[in-house]
Amino acid sequence: MPASGILLVDKPGGMTSHDVVARTRRAFGTRKVGHAGTLDPMATGLLVVGIEAATRLLTFVVGADKTYHATIRLGQSTGTDDADGEIVASADPARVAAITAAEIAAGVAALTGAISQVPSSVSAIKVDGRRAYDRVRAGEDVVLAAREVVVSRFDVLDDRPAPAADPAVGVRDLDVVVDCSSGTYIRALARDLGVALGVGAHLTALRRTRVGSFDVADAVGLDGLAEAQPLTAAAAAARILPVLDVTAQEAIDLRHGKRLAGQWDRLEGARAAAIDPEGALIGIVERRGNDLKSAMNMPEGAS
Repeated sequence: MPASGILLVDKPGGMTSHDVVARTRRAFGTRKVGHAGTLDPMATGLLVVGIEAATRLLTFVVGADKTYHATIRLGQSTGTDDADGEIVASADPARVAAITAAEIAAGVAALTGAISQVPSSVSAIKVDGRRAYDRVRAGEDVVLAAREVVVSRFDVLDDRPAPAADPAVGVRDLDVVVDCSSGTYIRALARDLGVALGVGAHLTALRRTRVGSFDVADAVGLDGLAEAQPLTAAAAAARILPVLDVTAQEAIDLRHGKRLAGQWDRLEGARAAAIDPEGALIGIVERRGNDLKSAMNMPEGAS
């Protein structure tokens, strides 16, 4: 039987998240592989991949906060808000050069905290069952609704003149680090910063370094998939949620769909990973009135 668990993969640029899933399927000999949180082909970094029964945990990873390192190019706007799109507007080089550090800081500050963000029209968001980027490629005019997101950190690490094929083109690159809630689009942050500064901007590099408690430093590259050892479902769940230690009998009851009556006060938060005395993940439990009930059960022997 193929290994079950959570695998951290460092996705290279130039391939889709689905490409990584396909490679993982081949490496582990199973079709049952999924991921938590798409990365654009241009982006690199952490992709959290579930294998076999552990794919059930991915729904609890998707909503985790994330950290990105990115490069924002000031002075040029593209049709996709990133380097994969055609340049649709260029600012006066003198205006780009004249932007002060204080102006950049003010623009960044306005995009920090709880903000309303309009995702790029070429995002993977579904509109009436179809991906927005598919509708754009089909020639449709797509405008997505704004969504509330939280940017808890948006720091500029470096500000430098950007290389340009034409010396007459004045562009600047900002290296930034962003901590944000799930659903935040870094391309949209770049676009909106460019709008605020009056010169346009787009993303030229993006790397995801953290998803919740998972870090890219612990990830394997595609060339290491064959030898990779996934985290067990129990180990992964313990990094996603608080742990609830259950007795052998409680484990049996939860697997059979029974509630743990009157046990609500054993839960630290909204949910917890129920782990039996043998260290196996039984499932994810949540409060129902004064009881605890399984929100997700793992198959026996798969955790």
